[in-house]
Amino acid sequence: MIFKQNDALKLLEIIKARRDVRGNRFIPKAVEDEKLNLILEAGISAPSVGYSQPWKFIVIQDTKIKNNILKNFEDENKKAKEIFKDRDLYKKLKLEGIKEAPINMAMLYEPQGEEVIGMTSMKQMGEYSVVCAIQNMWLMARSLNIGLGWVSILDEKKVLDQLEAPQSSNLIAYLCLGYVDKFYDESELKTLGWKDEKKLSDCVVFK
Repeated sequence: MIFKQNDALKLLEIIKARRDVRGNRFIPKAVEDEKLNLILEAGISAPSVGYSQPWKFIVIQDTKIKNNILKNFEDENKKAKEIFKDRDLYKKLKLEGIKEAPINMAMLYEPQGEEVIGMTSMKQMGEYSVVCAIQNMWLMARSLNIGLGWVSILDEKKVLDQLEAPQSSNLIAYLCLGYVDKFYDESELKTLGWKDEKKLSDCVVFK
């Protein structure tokens, strides 16, 4: 299959329009099964080291599980507030959408139990493969005008317990998925002045 320049430009537009969505943006509208399947299909189409496909996606809609995960977040966020206690902005940030999003997803890395091509020296490549899947899903969701947020202020072991997942797994991401009232034109943290955006010249070195 050969793509055209317009396809590349549209892809870049989707990439630049991707946002990390929080609970104050989600609306109570169900995500259609066919669109959820497209997002999941994008995930399993990601590259993986040694073609290991080491991911497991747990789709969560159960209110009790969401409430347990939210309590986990609240406990961990208390610790984070102490770390950032000198930055008043942190206290005002909405950093999750666990209850508001109709769908939550836990993205797990499952060790293979055997040697994997490409992981003999860099063992973390399997986990990076799951991150590739997450990025695929994020971009597919955005192309469908569906919001996705990544919640990382969680105790990993407790999440695995709450989901009755194997303790040999690693929690790579906890995602919140759903329709939103709007997408920000810019990253929310950039707009609020949490940190300046890097320029291309700050990140690329030619040798």
